[in-house]
Amino acid sequence: MLEVTSEPYWDETPIWEDEVFPCRTKVEVIAALTPETAVPIFDLKEQLTIFQNLKSPNAWTGNVRGSPARWKPTDGEAVVYAVMEAVENPVKRPVDASKLARRPKALKAKDESFTVPESDDTVEKTQEGPEEAPKKERPKEEPSKEITTHTDVQWELLKLGSDMGLDVWVARNDRGREAYGRKFTDIPRLKKELPLQFDEVTNRTIELIDVLWLRGNAIVAAFEIESTTSIYSGLLRMSDLVTMQPNLNIPLYLVAPDERRDSVIKEVNRPTFSRRTPSMKDICSYISFSTLRQEMEQVAGHTRYLKPEFLEKLAELCVPDEA
Repeated sequence: MLEVTSEPYWDETPIWEDEVFPCRTKVEVIAALTPETAVPIFDLKEQLTIFQNLKSPNAWTGNVRGSPARWKPTDGEAVVYAVMEAVENPVKRPVDASKLARRPKALKAKDESFTVPESDDTVEKTQEGPEEAPKKERPKEEPSKEITTHTDVQWELLKLGSDMGLDVWVARNDRGREAYGRKFTDIPRLKKELPLQFDEVTNRTIELIDVLWLRGNAIVAAFEIESTTSIYSGLLRMSDLVTMQPNLNIPLYLVAPDERRDSVIKEVNRPTFSRRTPSMKDICSYISFSTLRQEMEQVAGHTRYLKPEFLEKLAELCVPDEA
């Protein structure tokens, strides 16, 4: 997944073997997967419109072989979320090395060049359907120290919100986690389902945010915890939320270690986020792990009297220092 970082330009400096391809733009890699950790497209079959109303079983392939091909925003969002999830929770699947090494033949016709696939073997085999594809499971391995840190902070925020008398929500893919020997599902006031007040795309975004505090059907605070994983992924979810629901006034918080403060502020001020209205740097705040834990020690014993607004004194707006 790439972010464009420049205007398009013309450059005939040789880079590729087959052709010059001089119409270029500078990009930055936001997320990258290996062939072994890639997301099988059939895992997204129910989410992608390219699989709907097909005139033939393999008609969907034109959408991934054609270049350039504009996809619908909902399809793009589904792919982005799947890629970011795979980056944070990689699942390795076997890859046929011979097929991976095979390169389509580049042919020349007058002044135009194009590639011709050698065969459709791969398509025919994978067309068996999603039930034949390997099921996506989390790696069965001991959690790392970083994952434990993320989970601990997630637990603290969930318990804090619950102790304040608020309903709480944990990212759907994190519901099975536990901290301090207790499962997330043991926390009082943890909601099993989100209020059905938004459209399907918005709900898919909200369901993956690390922690939400709710009062009735209203979200009163949203938290993304970034201990070691990509700050961009959590920030993208919150940006999508306020973009899709512009009338919502939700305090957004990025919770991260003290040493990641500069990285958080840098990410929030990317052109992608700073050029939207309102700018993310004006509505998204940073809370350090140390500040959060110190405050929780101080408020222990009278948490039930707190209001969500108390976070404002802990948080720092993500405005660059030079500003």
